[in-house]
Amino acid sequence: MIKDDKGQVSLEYLLIFAVSIILLIAFTLPLAHFGMEKSLDVSNSMNAKGELSKLSNAISQVYSEGQGSRQTIHMTLDKAINVKITSSYLSAPYDMKDGKIKELKLNHNSNLKSGSLSLDKGENKIVVEWPIDSAEMNVYKKY
Repeated sequence: MIKDDKGQVSLEYLLIFAVSIILLIAFTLPLAHFGMEKSLDVSNSMNAKGELSKLSNAISQVYSEGQGSRQTIHMTLDKAINVKITSSYLSAPYDMKDGKIKELKLNHNSNLKSGSLSLDKGENKIVVEWPIDSAEMNVYKKY
């Protein structure tokens, strides 16, 4: 009688391979999820900063054009933010998914009074104007 133990070796090999794959998945899946969340946070905050850049550029342009100028911009945001506006910069806190807050800040030239502007999630229509015979510019959300 010939003894054949190749079947047992194949079964042990498959069992070790299966356990290795399960361990690999158990450790890499949470790391991949963590990496994707971080990437989405960075992407979303950069999109918000890009939208705030539109507002900053509009403020600088209206200031450079002088009294009587006006510009309307459309901003699309993935979450509501409150923008602090001063004569030299815009800033807005952006809440990350891990609980941290990233401060978005953009510089511009203007003669605006300090104030704030609440932007909603989705489409926002913002008007930047410098009325004739006025010493200061105005920024407001149009409904």
